[in-house]
Amino acid sequence: MREEGWGGTAGVRDVRGLSRVLKAVSDEQGANAAVAVLLKQEKEDLSIFFVKRVENVADPWSGQMAFPGGKRDEKDVDLMQTVVRETLEETGINLLEGCSFLGVLAAVRSRPRPDLRILPFVVLVEYEPRVRLNRRELEDFYWIPFRELVQSKTFVKFDFGEFPAYSVRNGVIWGLTYKILENLFTVLKLS
Repeated sequence: MREEGWGGTAGVRDVRGLSRVLKAVSDEQGANAAVAVLLKQEKEDLSIFFVKRVENVADPWSGQMAFPGGKRDEKDVDLMQTVVRETLEETGINLLEGCSFLGVLAAVRSRPRPDLRILPFVVLVEYEPRVRLNRRELEDFYWIPFRELVQSKTFVKFDFGEFPAYSVRNGVIWGLTYKILENLFTVLKLS
């Protein structure tokens, strides 16, 4: 672990040490949905897994870069089961095999769907997963290094306003995903 933060240019030595600065996995914070913030160690940096949602008029996050996840199903015992189920359904990645749950970030409320309170689970992927996207929901995926994200911070203009964002891989990370990412970077002392 580096004194000035995690990731960055000198890398991460103790990825598992993240669990010391995250909330316990059991801390659901009144949330009713969950996303997986998947991390993978690559050489001297960590990469974060993002998906690009398909264009769909019924989806408030249509076409956006996001984290895999979704709403809690009545059959889910807890939000950990929700995030495992949703990640498997959307990406084919089984979080119960070759992955370590490091903890959770603060739950965030969705602006387009204020009834949703989303709990981000931070998960270390300890192998190179074979990704099989659910093409009804997702069109692409990316592993983006921390360094690339930190260097791509900007503002984006939409018809409805200007927002802070990360502009990467011909896509934009903004809104809810941006907020979760900023929370992660704050915990890791990168912002």
